[in-house]
Amino acid sequence: MTAIFDYATAFSRNIGWVTEAEQQQLSEKRVAIAGMGGVGGFHLLTLARLGIQHFHIADLDTFELANFNRQAGATMSSLDQHKAETLARMARDINPDCDIKIFPQGVHAENLDEFMAGVDLYVDGLDFFAFRAREDMFRYCSEKRIPATTVAPLGMSAALLNFMPGGMSFEEYFQLEGKPEMEKAVRFLIGLAPALLHRPYLADETRVNLAARKGPSTVMACSLCAGVAASEALKILLGRGKVWAAPHGIQFDSYRNRTAHTWRPGGNRHPINRLAIAIARNQLGI
Repeated sequence: MTAIFDYATAFSRNIGWVTEAEQQQLSEKRVAIAGMGGVGGFHLLTLARLGIQHFHIADLDTFELANFNRQAGATMSSLDQHKAETLARMARDINPDCDIKIFPQGVHAENLDEFMAGVDLYVDGLDFFAFRAREDMFRYCSEKRIPATTVAPLGMSAALLNFMPGGMSFEEYFQLEGKPEMEKAVRFLIGLAPALLHRPYLADETRVNLAARKGPSTVMACSLCAGVAASEALKILLGRGKVWAAPHGIQFDSYRNRTAHTWRPGGNRHPINRLAIAIARNQLGI
């Protein structure tokens, strides 16, 4: 017997935390997510369960065994399959009415207008080292006054930064433009989570190799990030609740059961961040 999908029934358990009118608003919003790997896939599926129905998603990669520890779409049946197409199928299995536009070549300067057309919110899911695409993406959001959120999976924690229209931009905060790639990696890492709550329990430092674009990851962090990003999306899209925007940052670490709320006026120009960047450079021999 074929089940018949009904939006109101499928998302009825959201009602109470949102009103019926707000649920209807969410169903009409469009969210763009670049990257369907570590956090991006979790973002898409979580937002789909929130009742959002319109998405633009991008990824140019396919699933491999090394993705299994953390990526929502990584399974034996999806090996070598395109990440964005796989996650789109999974989202449509939650809500067959989902309107999902797939960008199988990823995001780049030439397709940003199309990728961001009609979008109400951008949620970052790009690989840590995708600096050029990320810089282009956040610059576009700033210029077009589109809210953007990034939640980084670090250790067993989620590190949140929001970039809101008219507020501090991604570049103003991170100061990446024109820097060598290793310097960008250090600045991005420090800027994402200035409190470094995840740092004390790193068990094997040899597994962190920024030059080789490698680092350890956990599914706990990716799952936490999706919950945080969806909560921010709800507040931003409904215009309800406090949204802390850069230079404010929030990190919750589930391993240490600690939360840090940081405020870094000037972003990576702030003295505390500058000191942390200098220490990281020294440790990495940059």
